[in-house]
Amino acid sequence: MENIIIIGTGCAGFTAGIYAARANLNPLILEGKQPGGQLTTTSEVENFPGFPDGIDGFILMDSLRKQALKFGARIQNSFVDSVILGEDKKVLKAGDKVIEAKAVIIATGAAPRLLGIPGEQEMYGGKGVTTCATCDGAFYRDMEVVVVGGGDSACEEALFLTRFCSSVTVLHRRNQFRASKIMADRVLDHPKIKVIWDTKPDKIIPDEEGKVKSVQVSNIKNGETSEVFCKGVFIAIGHVPNTKCFENELELDENGYLIPKTGSSVLTNIPGVYVAGDCADHIYRQAITAAGMGCQAAIEAERWLAERN
Repeated sequence: MENIIIIGTGCAGFTAGIYAARANLNPLILEGKQPGGQLTTTSEVENFPGFPDGIDGFILMDSLRKQALKFGARIQNSFVDSVILGEDKKVLKAGDKVIEAKAVIIATGAAPRLLGIPGEQEMYGGKGVTTCATCDGAFYRDMEVVVVGGGDSACEEALFLTRFCSSVTVLHRRNQFRASKIMADRVLDHPKIKVIWDTKPDKIIPDEEGKVKSVQVSNIKNGETSEVFCKGVFIAIGHVPNTKCFENELELDENGYLIPKTGSSVLTNIPGVYVAGDCADHIYRQAITAAGMGCQAAIEAERWLAERN
């Protein structure tokens, strides 16, 4: 039986692995379908402390991986299908494999909802299509950008982008925002923001360098098409937490995010089971906050295991 298993290899998972390995817990880290998490698709990370000139997302995650391995963590490519989480024993099933552990840290992350339209995947990550204004907004200083969505997240993204961009066009399928009134009013009153109602994006069009040139859109009511020229497309239609295999064992909110125990950001109601990163955090969703939660989860697990020995 393993001392501790960490599910996920994003910032939360690798940070938990570093701390657990340095505590001589010999952690086993399970990487799923996207080793390294979402940051591996980001060309440059400017807001992670310690890198004043920024760092490539893949290089950052590879560095965290090497650091975890250096201290004795083990990494195994396994996608967890189902779990049975008891106080004394945690059983994880990954295909034909069955792995048992005393403690588990869940750091499976979340995937941004995408539009599923032509051009999106080709220009995602460094070529103009992104899902995080906080991460990438500064790259579009004095440029025209588009935000797709109509909820609080989309409004927050649009308002944040006005700090850098010359103009922000919000595309929304409906004729009014789903966001809270205060957020909607702020967007509608901002001189840099234009809203196009009853409109959906059909295609993201590249320029000669393969970067975003414009978005082809259509009016849902009359079918008329047009082209919105921009340098960046920020998709803000929500995230999908990677938590399906835990739904029968742990409490999830209405959107599928794991709910930590009251009064903690990483404890769950099952002793020896901890959460970290975007699978439980739908507010901040930053690399540094995920890393912080990974640190907390590892320290809590170390203390819990020490009390049982």
